[in-house]
Amino acid sequence: MLETLQTIFNAFGAAILVPIIIIVIALILKVPLKKSLMAGLSAGIGLQGFTLVINSFTPIIAPVIEGMVEGTGISLAAFDVGWQATSIVAYSTQPGMVFLAVGIILQTVLFLVKWTDVFQPSDLWNNYSYAIWGSMVFVVTDSMLLALGCMILLNLYSLLNSEIIARRWSTYYGYPNTTIVGMHNIEPAMFGLVIDPVLNKLGFNKVKINPETLQKKLGLFGEPTVLGFFIGALIGLIGNITVLGTFEAWGSILTVAVATAAVMAIFPKVAGIFANAFTPITDAARKSTAKREKGSGREWFLGINDAAGFGEPATLTSGLLLIPIMVLMAFILPGNEVIPVIDLVALPFMVQGLVALTNGNMLKVMVNGIIWFSLGLYVATSTAPLFTEIAMDVGIALPAGALLITSFNVLTKPLASLVFFAFLSGSPLWIGVAIVAYLILWYAFRKNKSAFYDYLDRQAAKNDPVEETAV
Repeated sequence: MLETLQTIFNAFGAAILVPIIIIVIALILKVPLKKSLMAGLSAGIGLQGFTLVINSFTPIIAPVIEGMVEGTGISLAAFDVGWQATSIVAYSTQPGMVFLAVGIILQTVLFLVKWTDVFQPSDLWNNYSYAIWGSMVFVVTDSMLLALGCMILLNLYSLLNSEIIARRWSTYYGYPNTTIVGMHNIEPAMFGLVIDPVLNKLGFNKVKINPETLQKKLGLFGEPTVLGFFIGALIGLIGNITVLGTFEAWGSILTVAVATAAVMAIFPKVAGIFANAFTPITDAARKSTAKREKGSGREWFLGINDAAGFGEPATLTSGLLLIPIMVLMAFILPGNEVIPVIDLVALPFMVQGLVALTNGNMLKVMVNGIIWFSLGLYVATSTAPLFTEIAMDVGIALPAGALLITSFNVLTKPLASLVFFAFLSGSPLWIGVAIVAYLILWYAFRKNKSAFYDYLDRQAAKNDPVEETAV
């Protein structure tokens, strides 16, 4: 049964599953059939468009990133093989196969009983993020119960994080009643949420480096496409620094520059198509809520793949600028054994929660990213031996010269690692602490949800490109 489920799961990706879910939800909300079908088609077109853009961009920039890493001469034990390889490993283990079924059931039930207001099953693929941690627990403890418990609790924490940033993400990126649910890409937002008041005290909110202010102050050079061209050229230059005397190097530099500008230009148009998919549902939900008694309506969010935010100007710009910075951090951090390579191109995915919370303040995003991802390098260093063992068991070959492998995107997660190490220890005390901590956080948020969302909006408004007269 699990193998059949995995086959179906692999055959129908987000571009198929999400439109079906949207059509069903639209019909339940009594949206006319024609509008429901068009909403689903728009979602499918948008998601496929995101995939096409990102899949075209990645092969262009990935060799430049590898050249950047090679050019530094850094030699560290653990090589970053990327989230794609990690997902294959996760779904090739016994715990990963089990969680395919358990995750779908758990996430659906939690939404139906109103434990959460996020419908997560619409982004099933990213469940591998829980599976890989559970698989490492299973390797050490040989206990499916502990592995399953780890994955379920990580899912609960992740779902809570997703709901916390839901309204901010939906508002900032312009996709009504949606949020991202991939655990590996929403965790940094929790650090950003805690540290944001500190950064404001230091005046970071007054340094308004975001797409709007750059466009206003720099004129032509602040235009997203022009900015993308120069950032792409910078990445290309660093990646070809050792061979600048060749025509091939300058061809690569200019290709990356134009490709980055193209993403900046094309992505908003695809995003507009995708956003249209949610208009009928949002309108119908508002009408339905208006008919109920005041205060009894439910605000809920559809979980979508974080590809939907990848090319937003502040997101792509911050993510690309962090690429050379994180290579440098890997080199200078004492005790780090991880060299990020393949997953560096995933940095625009990884910063989306930070971008939404700070309203596009790229300086804050980069400061948060440097601190949190640097801490994450130590987490990946500690888990690399376990991940390598699992990967080799399922047939993943080590890259030439690498002693260990890891994933910079998936396994550099300080918060997730706390839950992981609690279950890895097998200690009822630490497992109990992890569970109780979740229940306290869940209750505090659910009881004060509206007030918390309003607080996040006020904090985000402090980064507005205009004077904060309405804060």
